[in-house]
Amino acid sequence: MAEQKKTAVVLVNLGTPDKPDAVSVKRYLKEFLSDQRVVEGKCVKRLFWLAVLNGIILNLRPRKVAKLYQSIWEDDSPMRKILDDQVRDLQLALDQEGGNSITVFSAMTYGTPGLKDRLEELKEHGYRRVLVVPMYPQYSATTTAPIYDQVAQFQLAQRYVLDIRLVNAFYDHPLYIEALAQSIAEHRELHGVTDKLVISYHGIPKEYADKGDPYPEHCHATSALVTEKLGLGDDVWISTFQSRFGPKEWLQPYTDKTLQKLAKSGTQSVDVICPAFTADCLETLEEIAEENREEFEGAGGQTYRYIPALNSSPAFIHLLRTLVHEHAGDWVGQVHSEKS
Repeated sequence: MAEQKKTAVVLVNLGTPDKPDAVSVKRYLKEFLSDQRVVEGKCVKRLFWLAVLNGIILNLRPRKVAKLYQSIWEDDSPMRKILDDQVRDLQLALDQEGGNSITVFSAMTYGTPGLKDRLEELKEHGYRRVLVVPMYPQYSATTTAPIYDQVAQFQLAQRYVLDIRLVNAFYDHPLYIEALAQSIAEHRELHGVTDKLVISYHGIPKEYADKGDPYPEHCHATSALVTEKLGLGDDVWISTFQSRFGPKEWLQPYTDKTLQKLAKSGTQSVDVICPAFTADCLETLEEIAEENREEFEGAGGQTYRYIPALNSSPAFIHLLRTLVHEHAGDWVGQVHSEKS
């Protein structure tokens, strides 16, 4: 008799503290910022960074960040709640097709539920085939690559390795572009059109891109495809990069500086969307929706609107379902493409 191979899909996002308190935030930040993919450096640079991280950052930042989490925290972290919603809705979408044999799970690169722990759990429950879906449309060595690293580390510890596939990126997938365009169009239909659409992405140090990280190219491609889909002229939108950290130059133009410049040059209203985030989180709900609003209005702008992430919208769940079919359909006899 042929071996029965159970199939799982694991949706993986960055991570979040377990609780909105300084202890939990410190534990999360230590795991996140200790990853060499996130903050690169060898030998002396690495030792220096770890000294700064453990001696300064982890003693000063957790209390401040915990207060920010408390401002957006309900019964759980928004990112974890949204990821759970995405898992639930994707499972429902697959089940509604009839004859579905795929089970959907969640995992985090940092924090809980951890990716390696999730893979171990799947192995113990008899899953032999696993599709890992990083919830990052645009590939970066700082976000997507750590997921590959953890999968490799898990496999190295196995005698009978699992059959694991990963989705590398979907920044230009037609259904992703359609979902973003639909989100923007629906928001503007409800609230009206602003002077400028600011398409803001999480930044990375410029030197990472100079060394070959394709992230900026992926971001610019997404922006071009979405604005083309919406029929927007080049004069009514701009791509920017947010959340720079430390003294190094990061990808430009910077979101906060751009918002100030726009307001001072007479732009009265802006919509801001963050396509790299498939779930709203501290960065979008606090930095983008609140802090950057203050930057824009403080420089003379009148109307600032944040367009929420795709979260568990039907269009995004449709994209996820299609990615499952495209990357794992042959495992369960459901091979078809819906890139339209």
